[in-house]
Formats: sequence, structure tokens, C-alpha cells
Amino acid sequence: MSEPLELFDVTIIGGGPAGMYAAFYSGMRNLKTKLIDAREELGGRMLVYPEKMLWDVGGFAPIVCGELIGQLAKQAQLFDPTLAFGQHITGLEALEDGTYVLESSTGDKHWTRTVILALGRGILRMAKLDIEGADRYEITNLHYVVQELEPFRGKRVVISGGGNTAVDWANELESIAESVTVVHRRDRFGGHEKHVERMKSRADVRTPYALTQLNSQDGQTIGSVEVSHMETGATDVLEVDAVIVNHGLMSDFTGINRWGLQMDDWNVYVNGKLETNIPGIYAAGDFAHYDSKVNLIAGAFADAVLAVNSAKLFMDPEAPRMAYVSSHNDRFKEKNRALGVVEE
Repeated sequence: MSEPLELFDVTIIGGGPAGMYAAFYSGMRNLKTKLIDAREELGGRMLVYPEKMLWDVGGFAPIVCGELIGQLAKQAQLFDPTLAFGQHITGLEALEDGTYVLESSTGDKHWTRTVILALGRGILRMAKLDIEGADRYEITNLHYVVQELEPFRGKRVVISGGGNTAVDWANELESIAESVTVVHRRDRFGGHEKHVERMKSRADVRTPYALTQLNSQDGQTIGSVEVSHMETGATDVLEVDAVIVNHGLMSDFTGINRWGLQMDDWNVYVNGKLETNIPGIYAAGDFAHYDSKVNLIAGAFADAVLAVNSAKLFMDPEAPRMAYVSSHNDRFKEKNRALGVVEE
């Protein structure tokens, strides 16, 4: 006979900024909390660009993404939530007593009174380069993620793509690489206007062009690439040391989109209290959509607070609408004493 499941007040699915802050704030509300993530570490989508400089996070001007992950992860664990990694949550079972059992692709089950979906864009997979044989170069100099800048120092780099991440990579690399060439199928780029302007002023930007061929003399390392003009068909060959591809992301919600939630391809629809159409299930961060949505990390923090407050009131309608601020919250008294803080 299997061991009975342990019941949690709040189970958060997703370990990005919204999920981590929800775990911290849930602790402020004295809720028994579990956080589940498909990865083996906290960070969510931010793990894709750990060396990216973030300028729009309150209180930091600026901060390296990897450092922010570390700070958020430390804060998330302040009240000792249970963490479960490598868990792709797929199933949802509603029990007669109003609680839920979540099931992962591994067969593990999690029993909870409420759920907060902080899925971001789901389990993201990079769109691969659609050129036959490209995968053989992934172990040498074909990259889909830039996790460190130093390996590209002094290199001739070609970046294929025009989204926000491609623009950011170009700007980060141009100061250390020998050259940076950006190839994009359209004239319009994603990202902030200032970032696009900076890229165009410092990198070799070619539009509308597509990366159409990879050339190698040894069959292991890309030595040059062929790029083709989308309208005229004219081609050019560029000598390269490294190729970076950013053709977007494919999302997988691993079955959560079959729970009966009101959602589109990328988001679940919530009201101003971050409530979904299923009682006791809430959303926060990029996965949540509502009219006044703020698509910043700061907005993810606010979403997390609202979702946890709604979960608390769902379980205890007589509870305060929100947690007391840290200077008046009893949960911090012992922690303040440990820091040597003298309370008045």
C-alpha cells in the first residue's frame, strides 16, 4: 500500500520570477507551500540568458540575470517550501472535498487545496535551424542559447533571427567579438527601439536575408555560411567562427491545456483577482492574461501577490485580504532577531 499523499495549501507550478515570488509571499501568509518545476533548478525562462543585463527590475540598476535568479531563489526558499524538480505536471483530478490531485509525467502525485499556475510560456524548446545536417554542428559552433559571453571573444559571429533575444545577444556580443552579423528574414526587429538602434549602429545587419547553407571543411565545424536575399535570391558567403540561431520558441503545456481552462495558445484568461474559470486555480506571470497586464518582471511579482491572496481567501474567507508588510509581519520577527535587528 502506498504512502498517503501530503496535503499542501498552495502548490505553485513553475519556478520563474512569478513562481518564486509566489512561494515567498505564500510563506508570508503562513501557507503550507510546494513549488514544482519541470527543470532541475529554479529560474524559469531566465535560465536561457543568465548573462543578460536587466535594467527594468525595481531596486536594481542594472542586474545580471543570473544574479537575479540567485536572489529570487534565495528569497523563495525563505519559509522552507517543498520543492519538486523534474516534474512535468499533466493531470488534474478534482476530489469530492474540493481539493485537487496533480499528476506528473513521472507518475508522481501532489495533493493540494489550491493551485497557482506560473508556467510562463510553458516548457520552451528552441526552434531548430531548418537545414539538413545542422544538428551535427550543435556540439561545436552552432548555438541556440548564449549562456556565457566569453567563448565568443574575438570570434566572427553570425546571428540568425530578429526577435528580442537575438537583438540582445547581438548587443552583448559586439563589444567582445571580432564581428557580429545579424541575418533576419524581415526588415522589422523585435525588442525595444533603443536596443534595435544600437544593434544597427554597431553590427552588420542584413535584411531581408535568410541563413540557407552551412559549409564545413572537416564535417564537424562550420567554417562559412551562405545567406540568401528573400526577394532577389542573391547569395553571399560569410566566413564564421560561431553561428547563433534564435528562430523563436515552441511551447508545450504538457496537458494543462486540456484541464478545461479558458486559454489560448499561450495564456490562460484570469480576472482581476488572478482567478481562472476553475475554482481554487489561479495564474501569475506570463501565463496569466487580463486587460491591465504588465509584461515586466515587476508585473509578475504583483501577479504572484494577487494570486496568493486569492488562494488564501478561497481557503479562509475571514482571513485578511493581504499579508502585513514585513516590518509588521510576525513571520519576520525571528528572522530579524537572527540578523541582530533591534525591534522597537
